Amino acid sequence: MAANSSSTGSKSSNSAGGKQSGPSAEQVVATFQRMRQEQRSMASKAAEFEMDINEHSLVIETLKDVDPSRKCFRLVGGVLVERTVKEVLPALESHKEQISKIIETINAQMQTKGRELTEYRERYNIRLVGEGESDAQGQSASSRDSEGGGSKSGAGVLVS
Repeated sequence: MAANSSSTGSKSSNSAGGKQSGPSAEQVVATFQRMRQEQRSMASKAAEFEMDINEHSLVIETLKDVDPSRKCFRLVGGVLVERTVKEVLPALESHKEQISKIIETINAQMQTKGRELTEYRERYNIRLVGEGESDAQGQSASSRDSEGGGSKSGAGVLVS
């Protein structure tokens, strides 16, 4: 057993030393999962901002029908402050516009991340579990004819 451990140690030092063969399957999967998680977190943040916009719209519509000199309360940084409707309404509208711009930025970043994910999947031939089974059947039909012939689909990484 000692010979096996020393030979695996020399293999890892050779691969880390001079030869740049690329990342291992575990590293590819970990990077892919990290990229997917980043995209998911962007999507959840965008959804959260969408809810904020809906809340702002509701409050703005409610305050438009109210006397501008009427007292209202606004939560600013965790502190409830007393203002008038004419002071709060423009601030709410500008804040809603700022949130809309943030959502546009996040959506653009999500599209960029989606393109990166697609390129990464194509580069490392990553397939998700249950995805493209009809496509895989067409590709695997040719590999079934030449059993054990080293098909392209065998070189890919399967991610759950």
